[in-house]
Amino acid sequence: MADVLSSFEPPTPAVEVPGEGEVHVWRVDLDQPDDVVAGLRRVLSDDEAARAERFVFERHRRRFTVGRGALRRVLGGYLGSAPEAVRFEYGERGKPRLAERGVEFNLSHSAEMALLAVTAGVEVGVDVEAVRRIEDALRISERFFSATERAVLAECPAAERGAAFFRCWTRKEAYVKAVGDGIALGLDRFDVSLDDGEGARFLALEGDAGRAAEWSLTHIDPGAGYVGALALPARPRTVRGFDWRAAVYG
Repeated sequence: MADVLSSFEPPTPAVEVPGEGEVHVWRVDLDQPDDVVAGLRRVLSDDEAARAERFVFERHRRRFTVGRGALRRVLGGYLGSAPEAVRFEYGERGKPRLAERGVEFNLSHSAEMALLAVTAGVEVGVDVEAVRRIEDALRISERFFSATERAVLAECPAAERGAAFFRCWTRKEAYVKAVGDGIALGLDRFDVSLDDGEGARFLALEGDAGRAAEWSLTHIDPGAGYVGALALPARPRTVRGFDWRAAVYG
């Protein structure tokens, strides 16, 4: 299996739960028409609706509503239940999971893009970032990247450094989201590659190359201006991409 995902197929209304060794990654455009946003708002729980209203800017309220509403519709499809009936539980560090176990998921969003990863029976982490120019990428890397990663980033040509920074960042974030510890884990305690595409891989976990070999990384190319990564403690046979469409799920 290639360690890169760049193709997202149109979904059908009845996508089955991923089988053993299979991961589904849903690409969600958070910029949706008013009627779609209104329809998704109706499936939110009371606390989710309250969270949406706490955003100061309308564009942020809309993005949260679409992301959370799409999450409920996709998971409801897997579970065979109404989206508003999907129930979540939260770990000590706030990572959500389904109260009805068996299906695992992780959601990430940046600007107008969200990625939702779904598996069965294995933890998963996904991250997406809008690629932008970062003047102080090297300074930021001193705080969050390992010594190996900092050295590779410093050697990148200036014109390529921003893309390499975000490849590294998304891969590290995907891992800490999979293990559920968030940034508290310490992003400098493990090493990932900064290579493009199929070069995505763990190099060491807390200095242990053997542990790193037990995990897999998939580079995600969700569209122009974005980069993503998928991490899980296994090597999947298949990673399928789906393009969430309001026409089907809205």
